[in-house]
Formats: sequence, C-alpha cells, structure tokens
Amino acid sequence: MSNTKQPISLLLCALGGEGGGILTDWLVETARHAGYPAQATSIPGVAQRTGATTYYLEVFPVPQAELGGRRPVFGLNPLPGRLDALVSSELLETGRQITNGLASDSHTLVITSSARALTTGEKMVMGDGRRDAAELLALVNTHSRARHVLDMAALTQQAGTVVSAVMLGAIAGSGLLPFARRDYEAVIGESGGSAKASLRGFALAFDAVQAQRAQTAFVEQVLADEPAPVPQKARLPEALRREFPLEVHELMALGHARVCEYQDAAYGERYAARLRRVLAAEKLGDPQNLHGHRTTVEMARWIALWMAFDDIVLVADLKSRASRQARVRGEVKAGSDDLLKVYDHFKPGAPEFAAMLPASLAQRVLAWDRRRVAAGQPPWALPLKIGTHSVLGMLALRGLAAARRLRPLGSRFHSEQALIERWLDAVVSLTAMHAPLGHEVALCGRLIKGYGSTNERGKENLLHIIDHLALPALADPFSAAQRCQAVAAARNAALSDEAGKALDAALQQHGAPARPVKAQPIRWQHNPRLKVKSASPS
Repeated sequence: MSNTKQPISLLLCALGGEGGGILTDWLVETARHAGYPAQATSIPGVAQRTGATTYYLEVFPVPQAELGGRRPVFGLNPLPGRLDALVSSELLETGRQITNGLASDSHTLVITSSARALTTGEKMVMGDGRRDAAELLALVNTHSRARHVLDMAALTQQAGTVVSAVMLGAIAGSGLLPFARRDYEAVIGESGGSAKASLRGFALAFDAVQAQRAQTAFVEQVLADEPAPVPQKARLPEALRREFPLEVHELMALGHARVCEYQDAAYGERYAARLRRVLAAEKLGDPQNLHGHRTTVEMARWIALWMAFDDIVLVADLKSRASRQARVRGEVKAGSDDLLKVYDHFKPGAPEFAAMLPASLAQRVLAWDRRRVAAGQPPWALPLKIGTHSVLGMLALRGLAAARRLRPLGSRFHSEQALIERWLDAVVSLTAMHAPLGHEVALCGRLIKGYGSTNERGKENLLHIIDHLALPALADPFSAAQRCQAVAAARNAALSDEAGKALDAALQQHGAPARPVKAQPIRWQHNPRLKVKSASPS
C-alpha cells in the first residue's frame, strides 16, 4: 500500500425526512460489502428549512484485504478545499456549502439536484423572494472541478421512492467510489419492502449521470482528436500600416480583410478611404491624441461590419464553401465511405430579390409586395430546398455567390452606402468639433445588427439619434457635452429594448421627438359564427 493514499471524502446534504441517514448507512454498508474501509459522521441541521443535516463519509480506496491488518485513520469533519465530493438534494443547500469554503474548483466533484425547496426567508418576502437558480448554478460551475446536475425531485417522483435512493444512484454513476454497481444494489435489496422502488430510483439516477459522463467524454475526445484550427491573423497591407497609427492596425486589418473578401480590393480601398476621413477629423478634435485614436478604432470595426451587410449572395457563398462542408462532415462524424446528404432551406422574399435589382425595378417589386400586404395577404416569399450535396444544388449556390460582381448594381448596395456615408459624415463633423461626441456617435454603429426588420429598425434608430440628438450640437457647440450624454443614453436604451419604448422615453427625456409611428395594415377576419347566425332555415 502506498503511504500517499488518502481517503475519498464525501459530504452529503439532505433536508429533513429525505433519508440522509439511510443514504449514509447504505454507503457504509456498500463499502463493507465491497471490502473497503469506511467511516461516517453526521451534524444535525435546523428545523423549518433553515439548514440541512450533513453527513460526512470517508472511504479508503484500498481493499481491506490488501492492508495487511493495518487500519487507516479517518477524519471526523471535512477540510475546506479538500473535499472530494459534495452531494446535495437541494440547489440552495449546495450553494450554502460552497460558500462555506468546502468545495474547490481543483478538487471537488459536485452532485446536486436542480430542484428547490424554499427556505423560510424566501417565503417571508412579500413579493417573489426566490433565489435566482442561474446564480446558484454559476456558483456550482465556478467552484467544482466537475459537476452532475439533475432534477432529483422529478426522478424521485417517477420512481415512487425517497430522494436518498436517487442520490445513491448519482454517486454510483459518477464513478467516484471504487465500488461496482452490484455492490450498491445488493445493499438496497436488503432494505425491506421498499427495495423495488429504491432500486428504480437508483437506476434512474445512475443512468442519468452515466449519460452525462458519456457526453462529456465524447466532447473531450472530439476536442482532442480534432483541435480547432487556429485562424491566421489578418495582416494589414504595408502601405496602410505606414499610413494609420498602431492603435488602429489590429481592427483595421480584420475589417479590411473582411470587406475585400466580401466584395473586392476596390471595396477595401473604399473602406480605407472612409477611415482616413475619421482619422483626419480625430486629429483636429484631439490634436494631442489624449484618447489613443479611439474613434478611428471604433469606426474600423463598425464600418467593416456595415459594409459587409448580409444578403442572398453572402448566404450562398457561406453555404457553399468547402470549409462549411468539412465542418458538417466533422459534426456528424461522416467517414470517407459514408454518403452524406445535406439540404439547405431558404425562403427569400421580395426585399431579397429587389436588393439585387436596379433601383427602378426594385421599387416596382417592393410596391407590388406592399399592395399584397395591404390587401390582407402575407408578404411574398419563395420557399426553397436545395440539396447542397448534389452537383446541381452546389452549382446553384456557387452561381448565386458569383453574382457578387453584380452586387454594386443593386438597389440595396446603393442604399446601404448612402446610409453609411450619412453616419460617417456625422461622425467626422462631430469629431472635429467635439471628440467625445463624435466617439459616442461612432459607438452607435452597434445598433446595426441582424437582418430583415431587425436591421432596418437599427438603421432607423441610428439616423433618428443622429438627426435629433447629435447634429443639433453643430449649431450650438456649448451643448456638445450634454448631447454626448444624451446620445449615450439613447444608444443604451435602444440596445436594451427591442420594441423601442425605452429609446422613445430617452429621446423625449433629452428634448428630442420620439420615433414616428409606422403605419400598419388593418386585416379584417371573417367570423364564421356570424355566418351561422345569419343563415336562413331551409
């Protein structure tokens, strides 16, 4: 026997009437049945759900037959940070023991129920006094080397037993103790008439924990066998590196590479030209560079994201890339001899088709779709199911992706560039006059995200903030500081509430008008009951 062997320590936490004492006896008897030394102690809790009874168990991981007559020395209480396993039937009790310093992220396996039994303090609150379960689970994740979280209350009810049997099954399934499953089941089988129900609860928890362990092992194997490729760091062209300050290089390199891949090198030069305007304005507004070119850095990010807006050409390109096909095959573990079929579903509507057409044709298509909606019909869309594993399906996507050469001729491209220039003009003029205000307007690029109605709403919010909160500072430079706070408040409000009520309140609070109300079509629905009532008898 190695002199460095240490007992395996477990702290069991059970509420009143949950059979914590029975669970401890089962574990001690299982250790004896398997031929291992064990010892258990208990500390009574308090009534009325203000604490749990805890049971401390130590098992020496060497069979009694191999000890040669020697007896291990056990402890009577857990040592902070040295606990091997914390097992609890209630989530808040788990958190209580963790805050006592017993668990550690390097040593402790936590087995806990996600179920809650409200404390007296929680029940006394006039409103909803329940503790946030997400915070408790975050505490478990932070202070454990591994964890198994399962709804022990549901498993107990399903098996028609007590939670102690479920806790025993979870401990057995974790593989922490050197016992076989038959050792646990043999001890339960001797517990009398309730043995069958206890065995059902044991089996449910055992299988649940085993499934979690198998899933974790699979993920670890995948990560070990197929490490994620390390993306090569984008490098800014040497001419731009000499032209722009060092603080801008990292984000500008990513942005420049993104817009060039999205369209072409000329589009990348347009991106650089826009940043030159911002940099020149920032040198005027902050000649001593007290803020480290922060506005140019932010614009390097948000201009690139806006210039590479989502459209059907980009979607087709991403869906048909070889890297995407390789990723899909890897995710489903398809071998070289396996036949894999991949179907992609699309549902482009009138706006997506109009985006690729010249402005005159695009307006006709959109007007036709608006008339459909006004007449009570749903917006037009074309559902498509394309098998990207087939030659024809892949050719269709690659053909659409090749249409990026025609993208600059489309109405969407022109409208997006015009909106970018409108935002850019505001940032440049405000930065040259009052650098902090220009920076706040640059940060409003965060409002442009998503696609469809979400994207349109973000652009409308941005332009409304610029027109009614930011640009008025040009006529009254003394209000620039107040405008700076107003723009920040409006931006944060727009990001916090998708419906826009918070933004309207912030706008009105700072003296700006709320966003205009959009007209919505009224759709009349026939009431079939009225037809029945008006029908004359035959």
